[in-house]
Amino acid sequence: MTGRGTVERVFTAPDAEAEMDERTEVEAVARQGLRGDRYFGGIETGTFVEWGPDEERHDGYDLTLIEQEALTAIEREAGIELAPGDHRRNVETRDVALNHLVGRRFRVGEAICRGNRLCEPCSHLQRITRDGVLQALVHRGGLRADVLEDGSIRPGTVVEPLE
Repeated sequence: MTGRGTVERVFTAPDAEAEMDERTEVEAVARQGLRGDRYFGGIETGTFVEWGPDEERHDGYDLTLIEQEALTAIEREAGIELAPGDHRRNVETRDVALNHLVGRRFRVGEAICRGNRLCEPCSHLQRITRDGVLQALVHRGGLRADVLEDGSIRPGTVVEPLE
């Protein structure tokens, strides 16, 4: 993997536990997330998070990313094949080491983001997919990021560190 990669697929889900919808383009909005996603604006709810319009938004819920290389690896190593979007992350990438973006500013499509923390798998993900996925994705479950500057994200656009 290199420092510069590409967006391969983009997903949002309108509500907690709703099926992920593959999108040809999404609008990333600073400090609000992806328009149309369950965490957008901090007033909608995800599976484990709920905050109202007057509450402070928690960091790392604007955008989640996962490497296609990690998905390929868990299929090869553990025999676990996830259908598109079953990973519950917003953006699939190729050729960029997402773990290295924790604490760093980076571009994804036209949006500027900051890596907040790793997006480790949880028991909820395993419950809705299959046994073994939690262990298979440890330390390669992706990245949680904050959107710092608005921009659109489409398949084929760049993912690259800025610092």
